Amino acid sequence: MRRGRWAALALGLLRLCLAQANFAPHFFDNGVGSTNGNMALFSLPEDTPVGSHVYTLNGTDPEGDPISYHISFDPSARSVFSVDPTFGNITLVEELDREVAEKVVILVTDANDEAPRFIQEPYVALVPEDIPAGSSIFKVHAVDRDTGSGGSVTYFLQNLHSPFAVDRHSGVLRLQAGATLDYERSRTHYVTVVAKDGGGRLHGADVVFSATTTVTVNVEDVQDTAPVFVGTPYYGYVYEDTLPGSEVLKVVAMDGDRGKPNRILYSLANGSDGAFEINETSGAISITQSPAQLQREVYELHVQVTEMSPVGSPVAQATVPVTIRIVDLNNHPPTFYGESGPQNRFELSMNEHPPQGEILRGLKITVNDSDQGANAKFNLQLVGPRGIFRVVPQTVLNEAQVTIIVENSAAIDFEKSKVLTFKLLAVEVNTPEKFSSTADVVIQLLDTNDNVPKFDSLYYVARIPENAPGGSSVVAVTAVDPDTGPWGEVKYSIYGTGADLFLIHPSTGLIYTQPWASLDAEATARYNFYVKAEDMEGKYSVAEVFITLLDVNDHPPQFGKSVQKKTMVLGTPVKIEAIDEDAEEPNNLVDYSITHAEPANVFDINAHTGEIWLKNSIRSLDALHNITPGRDCIWSLEVQAKDRGSPSFSTTALLKIDITDAETLSRSPMAAFLIQTKDNPMKAVGVLAGTMATVVAITVLISTATFWRNKKSNKVLPVRRVVRKRPSPAPRTIRIEWLKSKSAKAATKFMLKEKPPNENCNNNSPESSLPPRAPALPPPPSVAPSTGAAHWTVPTVSGSLTPQQTQPPPKPKTMGSPIQSTLISELKQKFEKKSVHNKAYF
Repeated sequence: MRRGRWAALALGLLRLCLAQANFAPHFFDNGVGSTNGNMALFSLPEDTPVGSHVYTLNGTDPEGDPISYHISFDPSARSVFSVDPTFGNITLVEELDREVAEKVVILVTDANDEAPRFIQEPYVALVPEDIPAGSSIFKVHAVDRDTGSGGSVTYFLQNLHSPFAVDRHSGVLRLQAGATLDYERSRTHYVTVVAKDGGGRLHGADVVFSATTTVTVNVEDVQDTAPVFVGTPYYGYVYEDTLPGSEVLKVVAMDGDRGKPNRILYSLANGSDGAFEINETSGAISITQSPAQLQREVYELHVQVTEMSPVGSPVAQATVPVTIRIVDLNNHPPTFYGESGPQNRFELSMNEHPPQGEILRGLKITVNDSDQGANAKFNLQLVGPRGIFRVVPQTVLNEAQVTIIVENSAAIDFEKSKVLTFKLLAVEVNTPEKFSSTADVVIQLLDTNDNVPKFDSLYYVARIPENAPGGSSVVAVTAVDPDTGPWGEVKYSIYGTGADLFLIHPSTGLIYTQPWASLDAEATARYNFYVKAEDMEGKYSVAEVFITLLDVNDHPPQFGKSVQKKTMVLGTPVKIEAIDEDAEEPNNLVDYSITHAEPANVFDINAHTGEIWLKNSIRSLDALHNITPGRDCIWSLEVQAKDRGSPSFSTTALLKIDITDAETLSRSPMAAFLIQTKDNPMKAVGVLAGTMATVVAITVLISTATFWRNKKSNKVLPVRRVVRKRPSPAPRTIRIEWLKSKSAKAATKFMLKEKPPNENCNNNSPESSLPPRAPALPPPPSVAPSTGAAHWTVPTVSGSLTPQQTQPPPKPKTMGSPIQSTLISELKQKFEKKSVHNKAYF
């Protein structure tokens, strides 16, 4: 046995059958001579039988995903192997020849199985707030290890309403034209970037992968705001026993640029006369002399704050006045002052729901303790409903402007409380006397349009008779706006596809029909639309209205025809039906009754279904003829259809019934068929024509198949085998047997008499009928048949011929039944009438 070595065989790819992977699959290398592995060195005897299993590829995917195996060959080489894509089994499909060298190359085609992946995450950018519009901010980068369109990556932003934009090809993030950044408004922006590949095929379907990342854009503060003082105005007090060097008060200033504030330095501009000094870094003001040496009772100082740049140069300045009062011992309690002097009641009118953090600027309240030093230090607090307002400052030395700030805007609601009352309480801190004082704060709330009209129900359901006149009331809707005055006035309107036939009173909410509206439950039984309640500023709410029309009995039952004809088989009912077009029960329920019959007491009717049958006493046609004058087979009934509405409507129809029995029909299927189709003669003609066309088609198919089978086997069979009788005075005959399927219950035979030559071959004899003619086929080659062959059937275009049988063919049955003859005559008359009416010629 000779052996050949396939040293040039190369395996190129295990293609992954997964949606995403990070690493490519690989073969197992099981060594030389192995029949399981990567097929790197593989030998095979050249006489190996075709179809043999010669090798098994063995590979794996690092992520454990399913893999498939494929082999491709050089175009100039033979494809001698096939591979099972699932199990890797290599099968020999062509014979081997050692003298012929073959090289197999397995090519790897990429599938879109990789999603884009952003690299070098996370992405954080620091951008100054004064960056010009259109400037580049950051660049994101995503890679897709696929090739072709599946490896191309484009970028876009997930949020389209963003001050940023991204270049779809480079991934460069820019500030959009016309957009600005403001550190004081928003210090950080989170931008979601989507990377999408160009799409490709995976597992036979087109797929597109994408990935998202978030770029954090931190806005960097820029020095563009001057320093500001906090806690103004400033008041300080020096008592009689204050020691030199004591701190009187502290002023606080900060850089208006909060992101990267500069250093702040304090200084006294003027007004101290050498009696006070300030710490340049902390802002603390101290007394430098004994209070007994001071010449003035009040000192007005001007404190200057200077913002220094990182290099030490002044950038901006601000000045604030500071009042320092020289006081004596504790002999005065804290006192509240208004614009005209001491005051213990303060009133204010304000709108409800002020902004959070708003100052009640209408209150001009000052609190003062005329003592000096620690005797003038006291705490302020607001007594009343908690969490609505807060007071600043909470600790006062000598005197301060009282500021009340909104903390809970939602609680300041006119609809809940029109008046809010608080008490301001000032209590000394470090004195044994604990002097205190109070002042009432009364806030009158003013209503605003802060409420939306609300319906008492989200849905309104109403019913109205369909005969209701135009302008009829349907349903009243109600919406309430708790606001006062014009803001609480509600205006109603309706809209929607079902609102055309209705109106609503704009003030009362009463819904009524249009004056010209004509409702019809049979045309449209339900209407659905929306009602809107709106205040004067356009605030609104919506409810849904469902209106159902109550059906009124306004349609009588209708028969399909006023005169109907039916054929009844003894024991089987006939049915008459009337339709009532009313929309609901009981108006559209119909009851049937026989109002007149000739003769009477022959038929019964089902009042609900309209089925009519003979009475139980009549079980044969003879019994029916005995009670019928003239022994007629056609009876006339007057049937009434009456609905159950109130008032009730009724309609009558004349029904003519032709009666036969099942025994007559079983003896002649043709009669049964004619009975069924006597009301529609064209149906009978169509059925007969369809049957003939089916027979012709089957004959053509059988003959064609037989012809080509005989031609392929090079056998020449006679086109027609004619068995001729010995010469006799009687004309010769040919029997043609038409082939039927094996499942047929019996084979139908037709006899055909052949006339002498040069005469018409059509046979119009009533004893036989010709099969339909099919298009002629070319005759087979003329070859003499072999002698001694058994007689067998030869299919032809028109059928197949068999030797004449000794048994005479059965004669066709004649329709001797009088009922059958009558039906045929009646069908013929109807067909002739219909043909004349339609001007059809056959």
